Amino acid sequence: MSDAPLTSYSADAGIALLRLEREDARNAINTAMLEGMLAHLGTAREDDAVRVLVISSNDHLGLSAGADIKEELDEEGKVRRMELFAQLYDELVAFPKPTVAVCHGSVVGGGAEIAVACDLRVAGGNLRLRFPGAQLGVPVGPARLVTLCGLSTAKYLLLTSRNVSADEALRMGLVHRVAPAARTEEAALELAAEVAEHPPEAVARLKRMLLEWDGVVERSAEEGRGQVEWQRSGPGLPYGG
Repeated sequence: MSDAPLTSYSADAGIALLRLEREDARNAINTAMLEGMLAHLGTAREDDAVRVLVISSNDHLGLSAGADIKEELDEEGKVRRMELFAQLYDELVAFPKPTVAVCHGSVVGGGAEIAVACDLRVAGGNLRLRFPGAQLGVPVGPARLVTLCGLSTAKYLLLTSRNVSADEALRMGLVHRVAPAARTEEAALELAAEVAEHPPEAVARLKRMLLEWDGVVERSAEEGRGQVEWQRSGPGLPYGG
């Protein structure tokens, strides 16, 4: 594990801010970062003062480049990391409070999955969103993406593995607002503050209803099980999310 912080967490005025802090690696997500993010999610979930969770990074050039393909892992470690990715996606989808993703710069692979697992997304004008699963041979993406933009657009994004700009993402319904790159986190916090003004019990009930009627929690869990089995089968790829 690096001596430098991989994630940081703070809470103020009803909003918890979870930042990815691995700028030298383009916020590529390794096992230690996954464990840290899950721990912070647990803290925010249990803190009654937290009404909204915002996920961001300390570098407006990119939320995350995805899984850390340079992390040296044996086969057991690769499976464990995939389990943690699946757990993270599931916990974000089912998180009982509203979540907002700050989508500035490169939002790729595991970073893109984190973004679409959140309830709301604010894009920076420099957004490059990409789901490279088809290119890398990784069966990931449909469970959460299809519910956001529809089956046809999900097929287009997943099967081509193409980059999506901020304007395209807005047209597709993948993001809700677009801000200048350097102001993306600020704009996301403003959106979170709007949500945090509402009675938390009503907001939580609405989110539960939306999740139940959509069925995304079950789809996410099923996709995660498939990813873990895929990794356990030994495809020989270092990718993990």
